[in-house]
Parts: sequence; C-alpha cells; structure tokens
Amino acid sequence: MSYQVTSYQCPNCLAPLRYDTNGDRLVCDNCGNSFEITIIQQLFADKEQQANSADVLPEWNISMIGGFSPDEAAHLRSYTCPSCAAEIICDDTSGASSCHYCGNPTVIPSQFRDQLKPDYIIPFKVNKEYAIEGLNKYYRKKRLLPKDFSDSNHIEEIKGVYVPFWLYDGVAHALLRYHGTKSHSYRRGNYEITETDHYRVVREGNVVFEKIPVDGSSRISDAHMDSIGPFDYIDLRPFTTAYFPGFLADKYDEDALMCSTRANNRIIASTEHVVKDTMNEYSTLTKEYSSVNLISSDVKYALFPVWLLTSRWKDQSFLFAMNGQTGKLIGDLPVDRGRYWGWILRIAGPIAIILAILLFFI
Repeated sequence: MSYQVTSYQCPNCLAPLRYDTNGDRLVCDNCGNSFEITIIQQLFADKEQQANSADVLPEWNISMIGGFSPDEAAHLRSYTCPSCAAEIICDDTSGASSCHYCGNPTVIPSQFRDQLKPDYIIPFKVNKEYAIEGLNKYYRKKRLLPKDFSDSNHIEEIKGVYVPFWLYDGVAHALLRYHGTKSHSYRRGNYEITETDHYRVVREGNVVFEKIPVDGSSRISDAHMDSIGPFDYIDLRPFTTAYFPGFLADKYDEDALMCSTRANNRIIASTEHVVKDTMNEYSTLTKEYSSVNLISSDVKYALFPVWLLTSRWKDQSFLFAMNGQTGKLIGDLPVDRGRYWGWILRIAGPIAIILAILLFFI
C-alpha cells in the first residue's frame, strides 16, 4: 500500500530544505536562502494536511513467486516521494527517510499520528563533519588500538537519527534500614585503642524524579544509548517535524510498559544512592532492608538526536554512537594483543621486582 508523504521544499526554488544544526533554521543548499521554522511550518500546513488525507492509490493484483514472507511483508512500508514520485521503501518504525533517487529528505507524517506522536524533541546541535572529526579524535585516545586501524579503516556509513525515548516522571517512596558504625582511635599508654559504636540507621521519605530517559528502539544498543547520555533538557522543545529534514527518525518499537523495568531499576538505584548520601557521618554502612515504591508516575514520548557511525576494518564492522546534542561518543574498537600484553608487562614488571625484593632481602 502506498501513502503520500510531506517534504519541506524551498518556497523560492522548490529544492529540498534541510535543518541547520548551527542556525536553528531550515536552509536551502540550492539558492542559499534560510527560513525560520515557524514560517515554513505555516507555508506547508495546507500541503501536509492534503498529504495526510490523500486517497490511497490502487494496487496491481499480481501474484509473485519467491516474495517476502508474511512476517517480513508485515513490517514493510512504501511511500511516494513528493519531489520525483519515486517509491520510498522502509520498515514500519521509520518516521523520516530520504529518496534514493533524488535525495529529497522526507517526513512520514502517518508514523506520528495519534498516540505515536512524540511530545518533545531535542534538535541536532552537532553536524556530520563534527561527528567524523570526533571519531578520529576518539581513535587517537586509545592506546591499545592496532597501529594501522586509523589509517586503513574507513567510515562505511554515517547517519543522523532521531531515536525514540520514553521519559518517566514520578515520586518514589523509600524506606531503608542500614547497620552503621562509627569508629575512633586513641592511644592509652603503649596501646592504641579503637572504639566502634554500632547504630541502626533508618531513613524514610519521598524522592521526586523528572524525565528519566529510556530508549524505545530495540534496533539500537541500550548500552550505547545509556553511555552517550545525559541529554541536556534545556533544548527540549515541543515536537514538530520541521527538525526532520536532513535526518532520519524512528518511532518506538518497545512501548513504555516494556521499557518500564529499566526505568524502575534506575529509579530504585538512584533513590538508594540519594538516601545513602544522607548518612556520610558513619564509618561503614551495611544495607539490611530496602523498599522503594513508585507512588505516582507519568510518561512522555520524545525524540533525541544521535549520530550513528559504522566503520569497517579487516572485514569487521564497528558501530559508534555520538550524542547529537553534546558530542559525547562511544563505540567498540579492536584491541592490539601485542600492545595489550606489553602494557600488562610494563605494569606487572615493577610490581614483581618489588615483591622479589620484599621476599628475599627483607
């Protein structure tokens, strides 16, 4: 089934517009003009409404052998490019794409209707060139990286993606009990005496949480998304597709309920950490009992900017993720075993010499 999609085009020359991460505007690379987002939204409001209500085109009823399986076909979608009328094929989680023929950035409004529409978005602040340079700097800081990796590997793919996140608000009620000790030492004659007092420490109260983020895409590593955080909510804005041109966007495929376990674990761990920080006067603390209950909660849907870079070296692919707002980057790298063992020996060698001296000469 084919659906109409909406793209933002320059009012002057009809070339595709893209979102400029530096100027917070939509710019045209063809004629050089730039426009405020609100103006373009107003100009294209009628066009977007027409695209959303366009009639579905008839399909040819052709039976084919060796096609997609029913499960595969269920997750495919096709859309008509408004610039050149070509078909854009993507999966059922894509919210923005680009035409493979004319390169026109495309927004798929039907993916964000009703309950699928995000509440917030954080626009991209760092561009593609910054992401590439950040990856090169990331290489230079890794001492155990193979010598030829930086020279012989190449970036296979780089794309800016708006990743779906669930934001959890809530109040956690905590009741925790610890066994605490306080110790102090003093001298009496020729003896040094240490006295230890034991306490039963109980804390109870409420901790308020706002916008605990958990990514809602199963296709992107949770570890990568957790590591490139946090995102600065000062740039959190009401959702609009005007920030999409030039980037990709996915809708969630893991709903808020599926992701709530990760959010709960974070809230419990953070609550215990906050409570424990109120007991710094004790020498030791041993947790005996902990009960953390979420007594109220609210969930919002947001899109956060992420650069995904794929590098290839010796028939292996390495994925890197960069925070599209702050530039923080994380990824997997190969390890030179020779350098690794050399580093271990440089550390272990002096320690072994010191131990030998202690054992044989003292």
